[in-house]
Amino acid sequence: MAFIRWFLGKILLTLNFLTTPRGIKRAHEEQVQIDKKTHQLALYQFHACPFCIKVRRAMKRYSLNIELRDAKKAGQFRQELSEQGGQIKVPCLRITNEDGSTSWMYESNDIIRYLEKKFVHQSS
Repeated sequence: MAFIRWFLGKILLTLNFLTTPRGIKRAHEEQVQIDKKTHQLALYQFHACPFCIKVRRAMKRYSLNIELRDAKKAGQFRQELSEQGGQIKVPCLRITNEDGSTSWMYESNDIIRYLEKKFVHQSS
């Protein structure tokens, strides 16, 4: 089963590489403002997870520079996801709110809707 998962992961990563979406072209000043806002976000993910790939493709399509944190192997990011997020489930978007509190958002579709609402439809 591990081999099949590994093999399918490699296929997904190859397809993702070959069909990478183009990002939104923004004015330099607007992109700088977007980048400042995305510094409040971090995506906990597994590199070959299909749902994580889906979120990363949306990030690329919307030209969002969000920190990626690999939670696959034991380490700081996996521990943070477990202790602060409540579960080791990816993708998970860590959101630092304006008041300094932290929110954790799971589910790829919810994350993509949040990114669209906050960064795409707002700037249109």
